[in-house]
Amino acid sequence: MSQQLAQKVAVITGGTSGIGEATAECFVAEGAQVVICGRSIDKGEALAERLGEHCRFIQADVTQEADIERTLAFALEQFGGLDILFNNAGGPTRGLVDSVEADAILYATELLFSSAALGMKHAIPLLRARGGGAIINNSSIAAIRDNQGDLIYSAIKAALTHYTRLASVRLGPENIRVNCISPGAIATPIFWGGSARANTLSAEENDQKMAKLQANLAKATPLTRSGIAHDIAQGALYLASDAGGFVNGHDLVIDGGRINMFNES
Repeated sequence: MSQQLAQKVAVITGGTSGIGEATAECFVAEGAQVVICGRSIDKGEALAERLGEHCRFIQADVTQEADIERTLAFALEQFGGLDILFNNAGGPTRGLVDSVEADAILYATELLFSSAALGMKHAIPLLRARGGGAIINNSSIAAIRDNQGDLIYSAIKAALTHYTRLASVRLGPENIRVNCISPGAIATPIFWGGSARANTLSAEENDQKMAKLQANLAKATPLTRSGIAHDIAQGALYLASDAGGFVNGHDLVIDGGRINMFNES
């Protein structure tokens, strides 16, 4: 094993399932000490136990700034600092242009944008103390083109991508690299109601849904296969590691070429 993240400490929000879970597995395998946070105590504790002594779980709701601050303080307490922050937490939103409601806009903003911006805010002092580090924000190809999500989701992801670029310019002189990933059609439980919904289904039911989802999403990329959480984890590893040491302010699209299918809705 290459151990690309040896001696590094990482925090992964939304780390108990899907992309967050796959990234935690990848980072631990590459030598990092990892704090995962999420709302599900059962899933978080089970994953931390499976990944062993180099992983810790803390329950947190990233729409609450106090929980974000507490999560980063927990990383300092448990592992002595912070080198990598992956702002991965997210979920479905709703917002039709002719019927969007104010509370839906507020919720989407808190979940998809404020959580990342505030995560960065509280991570920066810890990264400065280490002489630099890496911040990765999970955006979406919905920020780039139409028909990849509802309007509110797409607009807020676009704001996050732009915020990433602006932050990279301001933090680059301090050796803090800020990048984002824009996943495409990635098969995760978010497609059938998120991890909370997945928790109510049996393993067999989840497997059946995943197989059907992957078959459907395979039609949505030129590579004719569905993206999986591991694909995004590998992108996060690149951006977090020394291999991506000269990458800053970049939006890494991982979508199998989907954004080039301009005639596809």
